[in-house]
Amino acid sequence: MRNFKIITAVLVLSSTLMFSQNYKTSSTAKAGREFPKVDADGKVKFKVNFPDAKSVDLQGGDGMSKVFDYITTKDKDGYWNISTSPLEIGFHYYWFNVDGKRTNDPNTELYFGYGQPTSGIEIPSGEDFFFEKNVKHGRIVDDSLDSEITKGKRNFKVYLPPSYGTKKFPVLYLYHGTGEDITGWEKQGYIKNILDNLFAEKKSKEMIVVMDYGVALTPEQEKMPDDYPRTVLSTKNLDKIVIQELIPFIEHKYKTNGKKAIAGLSRGSYQAIFIGANHPELFSALGSFSPVIYEGTELQPFKELPIEKLLESKRKPFFFVGIGEKEDKRFSDYNNIVTNYLNQNKYPYVQYKSAGTYHEWLTWRRCLYEFSQKIFK
Repeated sequence: MRNFKIITAVLVLSSTLMFSQNYKTSSTAKAGREFPKVDADGKVKFKVNFPDAKSVDLQGGDGMSKVFDYITTKDKDGYWNISTSPLEIGFHYYWFNVDGKRTNDPNTELYFGYGQPTSGIEIPSGEDFFFEKNVKHGRIVDDSLDSEITKGKRNFKVYLPPSYGTKKFPVLYLYHGTGEDITGWEKQGYIKNILDNLFAEKKSKEMIVVMDYGVALTPEQEKMPDDYPRTVLSTKNLDKIVIQELIPFIEHKYKTNGKKAIAGLSRGSYQAIFIGANHPELFSALGSFSPVIYEGTELQPFKELPIEKLLESKRKPFFFVGIGEKEDKRFSDYNNIVTNYLNQNKYPYVQYKSAGTYHEWLTWRRCLYEFSQKIFK
């Protein structure tokens, strides 16, 4: 009987070790931190020390907030252990509600989202197109200009391809979404890895990418309510900045060949369509990742979006529309409004649908990956 108990204990211990080994520390964890952990099925374990807290709830962004259950326990040392059911693939913003106060996970890197630094977790999708690989690397530099239009300094980031300095390159102007900033495409978007890998595989033409800030308001306009009319006003200012200030600045300072494309995600998709359609003679391609339309009506969906100028132009920029398969109905509706209009007017475009993803960064990484292979040919 004693031997049986020993064997049973060994089996239980082995089983526990095997189970624990299925979990791997998340790629978003800070160096030296063990948690959060993710297993092969997408289940996650969090362990956070809030010894005085009476309640700790796990909350999150679009793809995380709707699809999971979790169990929370508190141990004698004040650590809260949270185990979830399988989460959807991709990068998710998340935070804890600690006794009613939104609190980031001290174990993870922070990413600017929802208007503030926010925790993030990556649920592996099995893809490696955005991983860092043993290829030639480009670099990202910080830059800025003084805008007469908004009466202030504007910061932006510039990706320079591996061969920069040897010849002139085309330029992609790329925008982030609401609640994010110019760090988005670099940090949670992994743009450097995506483009480095594409160029190494000869799947895309090397290009410069300008990651501009998606808000363009004067100090007085900043005082306006943060609503759709202000977003439209900001976009109209941005249109002037891009044409009158940003493009001349980039083409004077960097080695460019005059070819240009423009793209963006969510709010940035609206801005990209607005600017690209308003100046179809300047841009050879437009990328709309998770389309959004502001201030439209049922009869005039493009009331504040000059998309009809594409039809009037002799030059027809390449048009790319991408969306996550699981995005909310409103984004699906925006996507359909845009593609139906293009279909009705026989304007050529490419529709891309990201399998199994929400209004989140895996959708937009995939969109960039697909879009980049189709431009500057």
